[in-house]
Amino acid sequence: MTPLDGPGDDRSEGSGDDPHGIALEIADAVESLTNLWSVAAQQAALRMSVHQLRALLVLKTASELNLTSLAERLGIGLPTASRLCDRLEAAGMLERSLHPEKRREVRLGLTAQGHRVLDDVAARRAQALADVLRGMEPAERSALRRGMRAFLAARGGVPRSPDAR
Repeated sequence: MTPLDGPGDDRSEGSGDDPHGIALEIADAVESLTNLWSVAAQQAALRMSVHQLRALLVLKTASELNLTSLAERLGIGLPTASRLCDRLEAAGMLERSLHPEKRREVRLGLTAQGHRVLDDVAARRAQALADVLRGMEPAERSALRRGMRAFLAARGGVPRSPDAR
């Protein structure tokens, strides 16, 4: 395996199959991808904090959470989660509704605007990543795809089928 181009190149001496050395190289690539992700998200029509975006993503994947559950998933305190939800509700991206059976429980859900913002961010991120991938040779893109599938399988995730695009 050849080292990744970037700041971690100097760490990849010795065996080309050393998991620790490869992990350091991948960490550099992930940091670069994280920066690409953040910049793409900040270019969305509506600027949001990382915490606001994370909250929307959590609510998208686990709809109708209550405030306590959202705070736990985000790893923040209840007062912080409450203020976060206040801001998202004021921006029209989150709605609160009473639980049908539990009168004291308030459920949180995304509004249509919240879904549109997440779709916009996802599209911008995909475009930014596609722009980078265009700079790679087709064989490199295929190798990256195979490597990512193998990573997900080793981690216990479900790799996408070879035909999925």
